[in-house]
Amino acid sequence: MSTFWENRRFCVTGGSGFLGKVVTRKLQERGAKDIFIPTIEKYDLVDPVAIDQLLEDAKPDVIIHLAAHVGGIGANREHPAEFFYDNLMMGVQLIHKAWQRKVEKFVAIGTVCAYPKFTPVPFKEDNIWNGYPEETNAPYGLAKKMLLVQSQAYRDQYNFNSIFLLPVNLYGPGDNFNPLSSHVIPALIRKCVEAESAGIKEIEVWGDGSPTREFLYVEDAAEGIVLATEKYNESLPVNLGSGYEISIKDLVEKIAALTGYTGRLVWNADKPNGQPRRGLDTQRAEEKFGFRAKVDFDNGLRETITWFRENQTGIKE
Repeated sequence: MSTFWENRRFCVTGGSGFLGKVVTRKLQERGAKDIFIPTIEKYDLVDPVAIDQLLEDAKPDVIIHLAAHVGGIGANREHPAEFFYDNLMMGVQLIHKAWQRKVEKFVAIGTVCAYPKFTPVPFKEDNIWNGYPEETNAPYGLAKKMLLVQSQAYRDQYNFNSIFLLPVNLYGPGDNFNPLSSHVIPALIRKCVEAESAGIKEIEVWGDGSPTREFLYVEDAAEGIVLATEKYNESLPVNLGSGYEISIKDLVEKIAALTGYTGRLVWNADKPNGQPRRGLDTQRAEEKFGFRAKVDFDNGLRETITWFRENQTGIKE
């Protein structure tokens, strides 16, 4: 086991969330003993005073910044200003104050939404500046992309060890299943399971089914982040993906089959499709810190569906 984890203090923003819980567990499994997890109730990271208090309380050697204001297409369309401001202010101020306090390493988590709308597939990190993001999530994607600019600028001028990772859409047990803010996989799982249980004969699906997406199981995403935290110390952005691209139409049919829903799927083409295609080139992550996704997509979906069924009664409307 690497000695990297033994005597350092870690701060994981968003550490009590969907991805953060898995990242924190993997840190503990590697031997990290001092892990500080700020809660939004005590530390509003949009507020610079709260960030100062966090850094004073945590005294971190390494910050893994997972905290974000996120949601699916609907949430992005309804709250573009909040998504821009909250994500930008959290990240920019946290990086700046971490540099001021001489934090040893900063791990910034970006988003696949930062890529241009019409990026050639598979998305290569070098293409990230070749156009404007897909409009429905551009404010969120651009706010996150500014952290890449800041990360590289602070490394260039101050030699601050900040890295920037670009995970594709995540899914898995513990995901957000709230229909007002969930992403496509948990939203579809919930819709199919509840429709089957209630005997509903048809369900509506947004768009026309033509866009493609790539998804990364939460365990794989956390492993990639932890590997990069230990082994990667360069300014180039790095994709974290599975290398498996699927159309929304095929995804919906797959989830319906795995949940046992046999009703009709009604496509609402008046709703937005989002970005036409998404699929990542994952070569850099493998070359730089040895990351390759391991979880088969169908198996990951089964695990996620099982988790939802077992926790359905405790999930917020």
